[in-house]
Amino acid sequence: MADSWDGSYDPGSQSDDSHLFERLHIEPIYDAFVCPLTKQVMCDPVTLENGQTFERAAIEKWFKECRDSGRTLVCPLTLKQLRSTDLKPSIALRNTIEEWTARNEAAQLDMARRSLNLSSPESDVLLALHFVQHICRNDRSKKHIARSAGLIPMIIDMLKSSSRRVRCKALETLRIVVEDSDENKEILAEGDTVRSIVKFLSHEQSKEREEAVSVLYELSKSEALCEKIGSVNGAILILVGMTSSKSENILTVEKADKTLENLEKYESNVRQMAENGRLMPLLSQILEGPPETKLSMANFLGELVFNNDVKVHVANTVGSSLINLMRSGDMNSREAALKALNQIACEASARVLIDAGILPPLVKDLFAVGASQLPMRLKEVSATILANVVNSGYDFDSIPVGHDHQTLVSEDIVHSLLHLISNTGPGIECKLLQVLVGLTNSPSTVLNVVAAINSSGATISLVQFIEAPQKDLRLASIKLLKNLSPQMGQELADALRGTVGQLGSLIRIISENVVITEEQAAAIGLLADLPERDLGLTRQMLDERAFQLVYSRIVSIRQGETKGSRFVTPFLEGLVRVLARVTFVLPEEPSAIELCRDYNLAALFVELLQTNGLDNVQMNSATALENLSQESRNLTKLPDLPTPGFCASIFPCFSKQPVISGLCRVHRGTCSLKDSFCLLEGQAVEKLVALLDHTDEKVVEAALAALSSLLDDGVDIEQGVKVLCDAEGIRPILDVLLEKRSENLRRRGVWAVERLLRTEDIAYEVSGDPNLSTALVDAFQHGDYRTRQIAENALKHVDRLPNFSGIFPNNG
Repeated sequence: MADSWDGSYDPGSQSDDSHLFERLHIEPIYDAFVCPLTKQVMCDPVTLENGQTFERAAIEKWFKECRDSGRTLVCPLTLKQLRSTDLKPSIALRNTIEEWTARNEAAQLDMARRSLNLSSPESDVLLALHFVQHICRNDRSKKHIARSAGLIPMIIDMLKSSSRRVRCKALETLRIVVEDSDENKEILAEGDTVRSIVKFLSHEQSKEREEAVSVLYELSKSEALCEKIGSVNGAILILVGMTSSKSENILTVEKADKTLENLEKYESNVRQMAENGRLMPLLSQILEGPPETKLSMANFLGELVFNNDVKVHVANTVGSSLINLMRSGDMNSREAALKALNQIACEASARVLIDAGILPPLVKDLFAVGASQLPMRLKEVSATILANVVNSGYDFDSIPVGHDHQTLVSEDIVHSLLHLISNTGPGIECKLLQVLVGLTNSPSTVLNVVAAINSSGATISLVQFIEAPQKDLRLASIKLLKNLSPQMGQELADALRGTVGQLGSLIRIISENVVITEEQAAAIGLLADLPERDLGLTRQMLDERAFQLVYSRIVSIRQGETKGSRFVTPFLEGLVRVLARVTFVLPEEPSAIELCRDYNLAALFVELLQTNGLDNVQMNSATALENLSQESRNLTKLPDLPTPGFCASIFPCFSKQPVISGLCRVHRGTCSLKDSFCLLEGQAVEKLVALLDHTDEKVVEAALAALSSLLDDGVDIEQGVKVLCDAEGIRPILDVLLEKRSENLRRRGVWAVERLLRTEDIAYEVSGDPNLSTALVDAFQHGDYRTRQIAENALKHVDRLPNFSGIFPNNG
């Protein structure tokens, strides 16, 4: 290209800019322009006493070195001694050099302008950009040249180049051009240039990202441009991401961080940062900003959604400030604070907020009446915050919330909550019920709530919420009733047994959906916790075909037809416990027997014994089998034996009864698992024996109780022992007694072992076992009255006590 650069420029070279561009002069250079010391064109020429001219800075440095080293002061060019260090400015030479420099720079500038286009060779463009950097670095006052010559738009255009080196050099040049020049920054920010630079932040090349951040940092120093940078879609998001990146150059991270600090001057930018995870600017404004800003930032905080870790961080930082804002008389401030606290209140942050004093003002806002009371929509927010805090499970009976050291579980406070529940809309009713759910989750506070509910007569009102059309409201009420059922089981059963329809509503909830919901798990859990021997409630459930529904849901889960969710386990546990309920009323309710036969419930419970990992399912299945087995002796069909004839009445040898084959060894009649619930069928005994080694003592106790039904009065005990022996159940039963895991297990173990020892072979075999003798003696000495009696009999069987001991009276 005519009149172009000489093409010798190496863009990777680290050579001095001034020397480079002096070699690229247009007019010839004169020797008089060059300093003998620096070998570069002089800017401030001065003359010594001998007429030699040097760059002022260079000769002054020479003089200093001479003095510091103790050498004689000489001219560096002639090496002749100088009498004086006086320097005389060469004004004429300086003016000549400046004119020469200006003409060359003008010519070079013109060449640069012609080279800054996308069709120029890469080397020409790079050299032109380098020249612009040179004139701006050499003399910052000349930055106006880039502006007045129209170079800035040309440099911006180079960002479109296909050459990575050109793009990087263009970004670098823009940074230098705008440094300390507000006018240049304004020109650069015109149009979509800022947006173009932001695009480089997400570029795959780290060098381009680094240069783009540097340009944005320079631009962000201008307050007028901070808003514009923030308005570019994605700018703040990318910058925030870069500050937390572990793969970025540390200098790039620092520049990004400083850029964001500059952008914090505008509230809109602070909001964007908060949305993208950089919360401290917003939190700082809440802590230290003027009242209007605090209110604005608190309002915005109330619109954000956080994970639990962030909620804890925010609560630690501004929790106290928000609570103070909530206490203010200004309704706008109270609303902003409540909404912000609502976003950060959770189980994880509860302790922080409680320590900051959130409970008293929350309770006050909920119950306050008069001119200062909150509108109902804000009372609902207060109730939501309280529910989130209370569900953390802390000991709320020791945290004062009102006068006279009242706590959340004080009778007056609970009465007030119940009153609000009865006199507000579904939204706040739901949240207040959730508050009571939280308070009844803890064993230390549930009794206080139960007492308050009983004293207020609110049971019926709470039960009626089961029929609410709002799902959240129903769920909260059912969860509350489930928490209350261990202490109020009979009261709740009485309430549900009425004709209002709440029991039917619970059954309908259980029947819905393929995917199991939390509401269904809570509903079945409530039914499962009700008194299992309440005949009236069981009869009503029979009338409403609840047990058939429960059976079908169990079967669908077992067959994989019900989609899994985190509520499958509690739902199945509740279903099995509710179904087991029907086995508690077999002696009084013929329809219960028919149901068990029609659906072969005994076989289902035997199958459920093998649901490993579901201890409650195994325990309740074993309990149901115990109840069914105890009824077996009443359901076994005894054989019809012929009446003895005349000869048999005279001659005993003729009175021998015929032998009937196929009868149950234990019940002496015709048995089956389906019709008479006999455990000898379906490998029930073997599966119950396997549970005696279970880690959960309640499962062991239920299994042992079911097996003990084979040794009970009314059956052939000797045959029952043989059945257990065939199933290899003798040693596991003995081990239950030996392990002494609980008082209940010892009581049941002693009873079962005494029955086993009635068989002489077993008594003889274990009589030499010192551990068994020790266990029986311990039960004899420390058990309750009935256990001591049974232990005495067992010790007699192994000859550890004489039969005439007479310690206890013979009560049969």
